Parts: sequence; C-alpha cells; structure tokens
Amino acid sequence: MKLSPPQTLEQTANLLQAKYEGPPQHFITGLNEIHRVEKGDLVFVDHPKYYDKALQSKATTILINKKVDCPEGKALIFADDPFTAYNTLVRHFHPANLSLKQVSATAKIGKNTVIMPGVYIGNDVTIGNDCIIHPNVTIYDHVTIGNSVIIHSGSVIGRDAFYFKRRPEKFDRLLSCGKVLIEDDVEIGACCCIDRGVSDITRIGAGSRLDNQVQIGHDTQIGKMCLFASQVGVAGCVIIEDNVTLWGQVGVPSNLHIGKDAVLLGQSAPIRSLEGGKTYFGSPAGPATDKMRELATLKRLTLERKTKESK
Repeated sequence: MKLSPPQTLEQTANLLQAKYEGPPQHFITGLNEIHRVEKGDLVFVDHPKYYDKALQSKATTILINKKVDCPEGKALIFADDPFTAYNTLVRHFHPANLSLKQVSATAKIGKNTVIMPGVYIGNDVTIGNDCIIHPNVTIYDHVTIGNSVIIHSGSVIGRDAFYFKRRPEKFDRLLSCGKVLIEDDVEIGACCCIDRGVSDITRIGAGSRLDNQVQIGHDTQIGKMCLFASQVGVAGCVIIEDNVTLWGQVGVPSNLHIGKDAVLLGQSAPIRSLEGGKTYFGSPAGPATDKMRELATLKRLTLERKTKESK
C-alpha cells in the first residue's frame, strides 16, 4: 500500500509511540509484506528466522522487535509486537469504510456491462466495458476489473487475505490493505474466491480462464492466457507465468514460481518452483514422464513380489 503523502520516520514512530534509529526525516512511501517490498516501503519482522531477510530486503524501513545494527541507507522502528504495530499503521492509513449499499456510490461501471440481481459491489471498484457479472457475485472494496470480463454466480472477489499470527489464545489477523486486478477478457467460474493482496495486488492476467470453485490466494500473480480447471487451489504470493495450465484439484503452495507454458496434471502438488515448458504430475510434482515410469516400476515390483510369494 502506497502512502500519500509519504510519512517521515519520526512521524511514523511517534504514531506507534516507539523508538527508532535513522534520520528523523527519512521517508516511508508505503507499507508492504516481505514478499512484495519495494524501495521506500516499511516491512515488519517479528521472528529471528526472518530478521536477515527483512534487513537485507528492498524495504528501507524495518519494524522489528530486536535491537540490531541498522543497515546503511535504512531505518529501524522498534516495537515489542511488530505484527500489532503494523496493523496499527494499516488502521491509521487505510481505515475501514464499508459500504452498506448494494452498489457503492464510489463504484464505476463501464458501458454495456450487465450487473445481474443480487450482485454486491463495494467501494473503489472499477468495472470495464462489456462485462457480465452474474447473480450473487460479491465484489469487495478496491477491485479493478477490465473489459469483457465474465464472473459467474456465487464468486467472491477481493476477500481479505488468509494471513494470521497464532497467539496462545487466538489467531490474530494481519489486516489487508491490498487490491485485486482482473485484466481484460478473463472468465471466472461459479463459486470462485480471489483474495486481495495483504498490501499489494492480486492479479489475474488477460485472457485467463478459471473454472468453478477455484481459490487464488493473496498477492498471487497469474499471467496471461492461463487455464485453471475446477477445484484448483493457489496459495498466497505465488507467481504463475503466461500460458500455464493447472488441471483439476492441483494445489500450489505459497511463494512458488511456475514457469511459462507449464502444465500440471490433475491432483498434482508441487513442493518447489517449476520450470516452464514442461508437463508435471504427482505429489510432490515432477516431470510427468518420470512420474509415470516410477508408477510403472512400482507396479512391476509389486507384481514380482506377489509372484515370488505365490510360489
């Protein structure tokens, strides 16, 4: 999330009633989570496992719960609970403003677009020309939809990110301040859910097709002309390049990268990033030809064992 106007280190630390290290007039231009940070962003870190990653990231302000040396050109803000402090900043710069109207007064809808009965359209939503939004679709705040997009009944666009911190007594939600961008000529099936970014954009590339009951997690980037069959689940912060095909019930864990023109056969589940231009199968997913040989070998060994036992 970009801050307009940018905030100084001193202003931000004072808002949190926290100590800081760095020039008081050091500028903070945005809030972002670790996977999407850019120069000028503030990022939080609250676990030793991720200290180095945050300190060495593109973020130029780090909200942290440990006294560490400040990297050159960066600034630090110290808080006992950076997760809660980050949520405080989101509430301040991105306060909740829920629309109680079926179509928000701030929504913009293009020419020849059909909005069917029962559709909810939230604040700061833009829908392009020649779209069809079928009954009972829910479009949350801060969603941009291009031209010639079709969204079928029961789908939800822009739900909050599934991002929680486990506390001893409860799960604490990281507040979402990101958006969803659906590019031109996309078709989304019935009962799909596309989560908005925690702090950046969840993107569905032009020409892509999503079947029914597809889940796309927060901050995930889907390329152009992708085809996802029913019950595909893609976690948060995944990058899927152009022309990728995911057949039914494929599951993609967070932070992976699927290369251009890759195909994952039904029920496959990668555990690491995959090169483009290949067909994959299995769990964990591997090149389909290798996996088929493995299955054939396993079947042959099983038959040999049964033959020996029968003698």
